[in-house]
Amino acid sequence: MVRIGITESDTNFKNYPTWIQGDGVEVISLSYLNQNKADFARCDGFVLSGGADMHPSGYGNSRVDYPWATSFNEVRDAFEREVFHFACIHEKPVLAICRGLQLVNAALGGTLIQDLQEQGFSNHRKGPEADGQHAISVEPSSLLFSISGQSQGLVNSAHHQGLDRIAESLRVTSWSEDRVVEAIEYIDFDQKPFFLGVQWHPERLAIQASQQAFSKNIRQAFLDAATHTNE
Repeated sequence: MVRIGITESDTNFKNYPTWIQGDGVEVISLSYLNQNKADFARCDGFVLSGGADMHPSGYGNSRVDYPWATSFNEVRDAFEREVFHFACIHEKPVLAICRGLQLVNAALGGTLIQDLQEQGFSNHRKGPEADGQHAISVEPSSLLFSISGQSQGLVNSAHHQGLDRIAESLRVTSWSEDRVVEAIEYIDFDQKPFFLGVQWHPERLAIQASQQAFSKNIRQAFLDAATHTNE
């Protein structure tokens, strides 16, 4: 049995356990409300989920009145930083999705673009009925390429912020057509525990089967890494 801790989000949380769970997989909800930190030690891997914007102070910015700013939750920010810190200390696999990718970059010293359109990028927000969709390119020498087997593809899109300065220990391995960062991983990914951060939502990627490598392959690679830590 492999146990996966998933940080609770106030929106669409059920999608994450539904996507991760399966034969031999137990999901443990990690809640900033319950502060169930004792459960960290039960987990073989961690998913940092999406959701509302981080408080700007978490990436060294004092501006809180930017376009499309959400309400902030500094308790959740702090709790998820603790999750990530625990995973690093104990060498556990981490899959960071959307907000999760942004939180990891900030936790390691990077910064965020507060609103993409304000800075001249295209609209990456969710549409009125469904996620947006756009093409990505993937760096061939990356963990993401080894997982997906694809140098290009389509992903969904439901965010208005993006990565700006990249933390020194990370590198960008996927971009959208307008050069918004779509994936990050460790520079020396082959010498460290599994970490992949993606800006899209693999847990609800509803596009043609030929592109599902950016969802199902990621899930399998993450679970494989978590299983190895449990052996």
